[in-house]
Amino acid sequence: MTQRSVLVVLFDGVQSLDVTGPVEVFAGASHFPGAGYELRTASLDGAPVRTSSGLNLVPDGGLADAEPPHTLLVPGGEGTRTPDPALVGWLRDHAAHAERLVSVCTGALLLAAAGLLDGHRVTTHWTVCEHLARSYPAVEVDPDPIFVRDGRLATSAGVTAGIDLALALVEEDHGRDIALTVARHLVVFLRRPGNQAQFSAQLTAQTARREPLREVQHWITEHPGDDLSVEALAARARLSPRHFARAFQAETGLTPGRYVDRVRLEHARRLLEDTTDGVTGIARACGYGTPEAMRRAFTKALGTAPAEYRRRFRTQPALD
Repeated sequence: MTQRSVLVVLFDGVQSLDVTGPVEVFAGASHFPGAGYELRTASLDGAPVRTSSGLNLVPDGGLADAEPPHTLLVPGGEGTRTPDPALVGWLRDHAAHAERLVSVCTGALLLAAAGLLDGHRVTTHWTVCEHLARSYPAVEVDPDPIFVRDGRLATSAGVTAGIDLALALVEEDHGRDIALTVARHLVVFLRRPGNQAQFSAQLTAQTARREPLREVQHWITEHPGDDLSVEALAARARLSPRHFARAFQAETGLTPGRYVDRVRLEHARRLLEDTTDGVTGIARACGYGTPEAMRRAFTKALGTAPAEYRRRFRTQPALD
């Protein structure tokens, strides 16, 4: 059996789940014949590190003694805010020797500081995307996806997205069946597509300050199949359409139409994942009207059709 080596970089202030999430995925895959991963952790000097939550992690050794791995994984955490220059220097000198370079969450900041993201499309936790783009203009930062592959480089969004990325890498290395079994053991979906949005429509938008607008937000979420035109929503808020549209965008950060689009897409995704309803019925229930309209929305937002999305996320047969 040929094992792929995975080296996880540790440092003070690392986010513990950025480390343990991917490690559990790779370790789970190693239970299958022919799908082994040799997992090692290393800090700069081989000493234990304290995570951002206060846990102590004891590495297998020091980075100076680490052999070039197949996959070099750099997690994130509070320790990336003021990175150790020695750690950045080690990454600059040694990351090129890995066949696959992976960052989880704000680990992208360490790779960027080492000049390893220049000219690449990447993502990271949504709260630091603007900072990453501003600080490193040679890096193409995409704030929306939960993970991005660009050649040998793979970057993921915040925390649990590292599990999604690790499952995608296992699927790439050893096939869908093994990755699906690992996902089931971890009680997670296999797998959210990389271009799925980092967070829901409700979290993307701010909550409106004024009660009539908040009520409209709740109404949209609970009635995605209804008439959600600006005119209809303005009537519910007892405002003119023009006043409503301007006030809604000012208080939520999204136009009414954009907010409705995201809510409908999210509702359709959940129905595809959690029910066996046919695509035609789901399209009507979510306000798309026709399966073709829903297909266009999925293709534009997620880069995949509803049927393919369902195939990836459901293990039970659907009615269509």
